[in-house]
Amino acid sequence: MRRQIVVLTSVVLPLAALLAAAESRTAKVRTTPARTADLKVRTTPEVVQAFPPPLAWRSGELRRGSPKRQEREGGRPAGQSRPPEPKGVDLDALDRKTDACSDFYQFACGGWIAKNPVPPDRRSNGRFTELQDRNFTILRRIVEAAGAEGDRRKAADYYAACMDESKIESAGLGAVGPDLATIDELLNPDDLPVLVAHLHSYGVPVLFRFGAQTDRTDATRQIAQVDQAGFALPDRSYYLKTDEASAELRAKYLAHITRLFALAGAALEKAADDAKAVLGIETALATAALDRVTRRDPAATQHPMELNELQRMTPNFSWRKYAIAADAPKFQAINVSVPEYMKALDRLIAATPFADLKAYLRWQLLHESADLLPKAFADADFDFFSRTLAGQQEQQARWRRCVTQTDERLGEALGKAFVEETFGPQAKTDMLQMVQDIKGAMRQDIDAAPWMSGETKKAAMVKLDAVVDRIGYPEAWRDYSSIRVTRDDALGNRQRAIEFNRRRNLQKIGQPVDRGEWSMTPPTVNAYYSPDRNNINFPAGILQPPFYRAGRDAAVNYGGAGGVIGHELTHGFDDQGRKFDAQGNLRDWWTASDGAAYEQRASCVADQYSGYTVAGDTKINGRLTLGENTADNGGLRLALMAYLAGPGARMKDKLDGFTPEQRVFLGWAQVWCETARPEAERLKAATNPHSSNKYRVNGPISNMPEFQKAFSCKANAPMVRQNACRVW
Repeated sequence: MRRQIVVLTSVVLPLAALLAAAESRTAKVRTTPARTADLKVRTTPEVVQAFPPPLAWRSGELRRGSPKRQEREGGRPAGQSRPPEPKGVDLDALDRKTDACSDFYQFACGGWIAKNPVPPDRRSNGRFTELQDRNFTILRRIVEAAGAEGDRRKAADYYAACMDESKIESAGLGAVGPDLATIDELLNPDDLPVLVAHLHSYGVPVLFRFGAQTDRTDATRQIAQVDQAGFALPDRSYYLKTDEASAELRAKYLAHITRLFALAGAALEKAADDAKAVLGIETALATAALDRVTRRDPAATQHPMELNELQRMTPNFSWRKYAIAADAPKFQAINVSVPEYMKALDRLIAATPFADLKAYLRWQLLHESADLLPKAFADADFDFFSRTLAGQQEQQARWRRCVTQTDERLGEALGKAFVEETFGPQAKTDMLQMVQDIKGAMRQDIDAAPWMSGETKKAAMVKLDAVVDRIGYPEAWRDYSSIRVTRDDALGNRQRAIEFNRRRNLQKIGQPVDRGEWSMTPPTVNAYYSPDRNNINFPAGILQPPFYRAGRDAAVNYGGAGGVIGHELTHGFDDQGRKFDAQGNLRDWWTASDGAAYEQRASCVADQYSGYTVAGDTKINGRLTLGENTADNGGLRLALMAYLAGPGARMKDKLDGFTPEQRVFLGWAQVWCETARPEAERLKAATNPHSSNKYRVNGPISNMPEFQKAFSCKANAPMVRQNACRVW
């Protein structure tokens, strides 16, 4: 049963009112010691975070999710018609001048790449963005249609407010003015927790993030969690690297912070001084933060304790005040994901001049709000975070940005209409059949693994059989009726939508896990595996060409959609997923010798990808991308196995000049065709758990004897690794 939430408003309370409201809720926090059974948590991402950590990635995500304001790329130039979808291999995408055994990615995608340079309003341009563009065009038609009612009307009003640039311009800083004044009013450092909770309610991730997460030792329930957050650059390394390019980038970042402060009315000298204070605070936070590779180990962020213990660890920050102001339910057990970060944060709060902390809070508020503030703020935000960091030269069309935001905040209101228009019963039937075929291939793969003992194989089969398949859309649609949305308050609408999700998240603390909840909206071009729920999820948005098309050559469908299914299923057994059992609990179900054998095989994959270079000068981090690389390798192999045991067992003829096996490989490769700016590739290498698209193709196929045989490659061909890696 879904909890009914009271109507939320956007009224920003002055500090005195905030403090009074917090004090009136003192009964919300339990101070009695927790029972041992209460000390249970997880570290995998919560289905609906109040706000994500910087550049956070969903567990087992097929491709990178868009961080806030990093616009989803997509869009065909106006007036350009879309060519008909091929019924098999996309022959126009091929580069027949390239030998498939020398560079299969270029062979499969070279023709597409030559005809699809990166437009000025994108960081990259690929098959994902082609499909997302089609989906967004449908969503645009939905939100612009007249006569909408209920939650669809809310989505239409949300979109309309976002599109009303003149209203946003005339409002000036009105939407954030009361909050800026509240920050300025703060005189007593002891009241900092109240203000932090208030900013968190709007999704401003100052200092840390707090919310509900699934209990890792009892995946049926959720508990409180606190984790690192609060620095705006994409990764801690951006603050810590000492090379010339990194120092130059930080100087540009400092200038950007100064620019935003000046736009908000600060004198230039004051703006510059405050910017230096902000950079100092964020650098201290980044220094204390756990790096991305270390965080990939679930045990590294598993530190359950009682709330009283956290308070003793951080005496300069009142968690009682924070929890009351956040309106969190009664709780005592909490997972402190990175204890050393919290200790460093406490020391920072004690040692930093209060005026500097207030400058940091102002910056974070302006930064998170900039895209829905007047044009000067939005342009400044784009100039640094999109142009400087990622190479994007122009902003996307306003309608596309507003569709993106509407989907992010009210996605299921749009999703229901999207599903009705795009997702037919044949797609669901075909996908369910492919899932069963690929699960069968996984059973065969586990059973045949020579490096696994019978005991571990048995446990792996139990986990595989427990995987839940979810196709298309949720069974129960989210109710947005409690959110107030108006056509003349774009930023207020977003704040209220974030506050709605924040309250939903906090109310989960101490409650059973809702296993029917999705963490992606139906129009999303992506998919994911959830280790704490042990389910695989495929939104309707991705179950379209080039991944899947009803009636298309089955080999290409298995290479595309089947490879995606195999990828997500393999995540349940990658270096992170293998540490969770069939029920989603963090538990080691491997024998010691099998675990060691797994790690040895995984290290081969990590070393392989660490040898790849992008943008001419940047190495892929094979440890950061290990889970996704393992899933790519396993997913493609499972798709091929499933096809050959299913439709391929009856189909031996060539189509378009290619054998069935060749068409499976091409079906996989052609979903990854992409052009990207070098800045975007470097950013991806530093922050993204997915490898560059070229190596999502060439990496797996070079490990597969099946590819060498299908394309008659010589033993010394570049696409034939002499020391092939294989986990699954």
